[in-house]
Amino acid sequence: MSKKTRGKSTGASAGRVTRAQPAKVAKAAASKARGLASGKSGKTTTTRQAGNRVSKASPDSSSKALKMSGHAKPVRPIAAGSKGRAASPPPAKSRKSAASSSGSTAALAEGARAPAFSLPRDGGGSVSLADYAGRKLVLFFYPRADTPGCTKEAMDFTRLSATFAAHQIAVLGISADPVKAQEAFRNKHQLSIPLLSDENHEMLQAYGAWGEKSMYGRTFQGILRTTILIGADGRILRVWRNVRVDGHADEVLAAARAG
Repeated sequence: MSKKTRGKSTGASAGRVTRAQPAKVAKAAASKARGLASGKSGKTTTTRQAGNRVSKASPDSSSKALKMSGHAKPVRPIAAGSKGRAASPPPAKSRKSAASSSGSTAALAEGARAPAFSLPRDGGGSVSLADYAGRKLVLFFYPRADTPGCTKEAMDFTRLSATFAAHQIAVLGISADPVKAQEAFRNKHQLSIPLLSDENHEMLQAYGAWGEKSMYGRTFQGILRTTILIGADGRILRVWRNVRVDGHADEVLAAARAG
């Protein structure tokens, strides 16, 4: 083939390629446009379908919610004084103790009749109020045997025991200690005063010698140091509460002799 022929052929081919490119580009653009259109159409269709499902479901859901709310029971307010809210009364035992304590304090006013009692004593046997009918009687209540304050008080009454007896006045010591502890207390300090044991606190409560105490910031129930003077007629002549041990036995003797 000659140079002229090859040149013509190459030019013709280039012309055909040049003319074909615009057609391909146009075709690709059209195809892309159709794809975008179909995509938007698909999205629109999906959105419409979802909207239809929501629209169809909404009436049913609303009606179900209304039915459920219609069947729901209203909450009733708790009335005042109902069982769930009512304040619990204090235990019967506590009420009884408080009543007996306040009642016994009132009963121990001067001129009131002394509460009866019968308790075991050191050395065996028992002692009762009836044993001292027609005589004056001193009852001194002490917290605990063989402690410093209680020991001094018991020894002071022992020191004056002959003088008390000369005036027909009997003296008894009372605490919650068991009989054996009272006997050991008596023997150790050579006490001549009968010592009574009230382990159940019955006499202590009856005479107002049992109640709340405090020590080192702690409160507790215990024996309140108290002394009672009972007349020959069985009535209360004098009451000493929160006793201070120093000089107390002498003060009681003076009051008993004067009364």
